[in-house]
Amino acid sequence: MSTRDDIQEFLTSRRARLTPEQVGLQSYGRRRVPGLRREEVAMLAQVSVEYYSRLERGNLAGVSESILDALVQALRLNDVEERHLRDLIRASDTTTRTKRQRAPQQRVRPTIQRMLDAMTDLPAIVQNGRLDIIAANRMGRALYAAQFDTTLLPPNQARFIFLDPRGRDFAPDWDRAANECVASLRAAAGRDPHDRQLSDLVGELSTRSDEFRVRWAAHNVYQHKSGSKRMRLPAVGELELDFEVMELVADDGLMFITFSAQPGTASHDALQLLSSWTATQASTSPSSSSSTSTSTPAGPTPL
Repeated sequence: MSTRDDIQEFLTSRRARLTPEQVGLQSYGRRRVPGLRREEVAMLAQVSVEYYSRLERGNLAGVSESILDALVQALRLNDVEERHLRDLIRASDTTTRTKRQRAPQQRVRPTIQRMLDAMTDLPAIVQNGRLDIIAANRMGRALYAAQFDTTLLPPNQARFIFLDPRGRDFAPDWDRAANECVASLRAAAGRDPHDRQLSDLVGELSTRSDEFRVRWAAHNVYQHKSGSKRMRLPAVGELELDFEVMELVADDGLMFITFSAQPGTASHDALQLLSSWTATQASTSPSSSSSTSTSTPAGPTPL
């Protein structure tokens, strides 16, 4: 699928989710399709129907900032959706289309690994836009032990959620986790349509998972920043962890993610148990491999 097709389907999907009442318009007559009509979006953006139709067909070359801002307002795009639309526009430009494909990043710099290893009490990982876990500290490996239990490296969170039966046990809020995985990959595809590995991953998931394919067609986008998520580990039970995401500015496309739990909660106690166990493993296995090794820990004694 071309970038212009992506633009068309993205704008169409954003238009379809809005009702006239949501944007302050009155609804007249029977509607054959859900959402706003093209002429209604054109009126809100203060452009002609013909011009908006051209935009929705993916022809946004040379569109002015004022028109783009009006389109964002008319379709009620949030910050992540606006960024995604701008990424698609850049990707559709002829100079971008012929851009040389960037080599995918699979390793972190030694300084980043040292930062990870210095965090002994909190799980931390480094993840790329494809949702590959490319580095982790000991706590991060313990938290994501099931993902690291694979022969296909680096571990990929989307592949685990959709294709591994353990994904539904790991993520109690599976629908939310699935939606966010797909929406994150969709945003990454807009940022770098030349990422061959991402295209291959999307193709694999679309072929093997109906759940993924339906969500991919929705064209929703998502960007991890901060929040909380629930995880379930066989050894310590269910955890509700807060996460913070920091972009590594010097390493394009990489995100440094840390997890913590509110003191005094069961999740905090479980995280401390996990921390004590990983410290014990490190002290009793002096010849063990580093934090980024692919061996999978057995896990602490269940609570």
